[in-house]
Amino acid sequence: MMRGKLWGLFCAIFVCLALSACSQQAVKDEDGDSSVKKDKSAQANKTKNQQTAKNKTTFVIPQVSGNMPQLSQNELQLIADKIFRNEGGGNYNNLVHWNDGEDFASMGVGHFTWYPAGRQARFGNTFPDLLTYMQNNGVQLPAWLQQARYQGAPWRSKTELMYAKQTRTVQELQNLLYQTRVLQAAYIVERARRAMPQLVNSAPQHSRTRVAQNLNAVANTPGGWYVLVDYVNFKGEGLNPYGGYKGQNWGLMQVLEEMQPSQPGQPALHAFADAATHVLVRRVRNSPPARNEARWLAGWSNRINTYRYPGV
Repeated sequence: MMRGKLWGLFCAIFVCLALSACSQQAVKDEDGDSSVKKDKSAQANKTKNQQTAKNKTTFVIPQVSGNMPQLSQNELQLIADKIFRNEGGGNYNNLVHWNDGEDFASMGVGHFTWYPAGRQARFGNTFPDLLTYMQNNGVQLPAWLQQARYQGAPWRSKTELMYAKQTRTVQELQNLLYQTRVLQAAYIVERARRAMPQLVNSAPQHSRTRVAQNLNAVANTPGGWYVLVDYVNFKGEGLNPYGGYKGQNWGLMQVLEEMQPSQPGQPALHAFADAATHVLVRRVRNSPPARNEARWLAGWSNRINTYRYPGV
């Protein structure tokens, strides 16, 4: 269980480092319709495929470095399960997926984006980076996946992927992604950890104090670690100066800017959820009408509401 004192130490050191930092890098913004509805047969699928995925491999679960609290495998499992429910309804078959209206595939518990070769990765191409992370931590990738990591997703549309669902290749991939759920959670946490020292330094001067205060408030509230990690996986860090619509991004930094100034405690989680809602409604308002992004708001709202009472 996360200890408040460790979060306090992390945030105090983080704010000092962030305010003095002088480097900034553009990061990928992960996006897409993360509102895959929970299939009524999700639990049945999960049980069925737990039985078929018997040959488990023991992978190295790296400790989170830096000043972030050390997470146990149980805590990483909680993150993995909750994000998997948010992204794919906890359905084994959604570990290899393609959302309606998108031009990339969605892989794993975090629905990491994977673009076909030659397609502009507007919302970031995070699955190849995950594969590298997995391989560096002891996962042996199938030869075809090792090659595809550099070439791009082998399907160019949702239709192509749906036709391939019953092939040995896709089933092999689903099984691999099921077995490595905790390692994927470690990758998500590591991605969030890397982003945090940049958030305050990258914020506009007029909102820098608010961003630091609100980050500290959420991080020091029980369950706040899940909120920060999940939102980074959900909509990115918001540090890419070329991201967003009409010059307005929708990542973690923009939510912290939008939040009412908060102190640690339950109200901070409600303030974060309210701000995230405002930021995503603004995103839809700024989006090209042809994308019809309003259809995703209900699912996004359901996910954001898990931040109010995380239960983790």
